[in-house]
Amino acid sequence: MSAGTDIFLHDGDVAWTDLGGGVKRKILTHDASVMMVRVVFEKGAIGAPHQHPHIQCTLVARGRFEVTIDGRKAVLNAGDSFIVPTNLVHGVVALEAGELVDTFTPRRDDFL
Repeated sequence: MSAGTDIFLHDGDVAWTDLGGGVKRKILTHDASVMMVRVVFEKGAIGAPHQHPHIQCTLVARGRFEVTIDGRKAVLNAGDSFIVPTNLVHGVVALEAGELVDTFTPRRDDFL
């Protein structure tokens, strides 16, 4: 593990970051090779289309989302998941209040 990280992380030890527009993020465990992040959305909140060089795997922990990846759309519910290969444009719309759990490889240093 890199400096500032540990093997175990207690949820109460990490603050939420308000990203605005009904979206907030909490960075969970990470090292240089991987990062896990919780992202909570109010109903109607948008994860604006964007791209990055990281591979992203996401679990819909709760709620319902319209997910767009490289122009392809799907509606996903709690328990569903998706993968975003490197540099593809992707975004989400929360069709109801919900939470995504994102895993990135390598770590998103821009989040730290």
